[in-house]
Amino acid sequence: MQRMPRLLVSLCLGASLLTPLGMQARDHDHDRERRYYDREHRDYHAWDTHEQAAYRHWLMEERREREYRDYPRLERERQAEYWRWRHEHRDWH
Repeated sequence: MQRMPRLLVSLCLGASLLTPLGMQARDHDHDRERRYYDREHRDYHAWDTHEQAAYRHWLMEERREREYRDYPRLERERQAEYWRWRHEHRDWH
């Protein structure tokens, strides 16, 4: 009968010790900068908040898409279209 509370306490203690490690790993992945390769121009582009805003503008305003789609989910030709537009609009705010 006394084993049950000890087991429960041990499980809670173990979970409380492992939770911060999981949170730290998730935060690290979120902060990591992603880069995408532009095949036509043979260069890499850092995907940061500025690039995300430019992509959203291109997708919703220039292409007149009705729904947002994450860049990695676009077909390769659509990705190439985006990078063509981006090279033509380097100074996009």
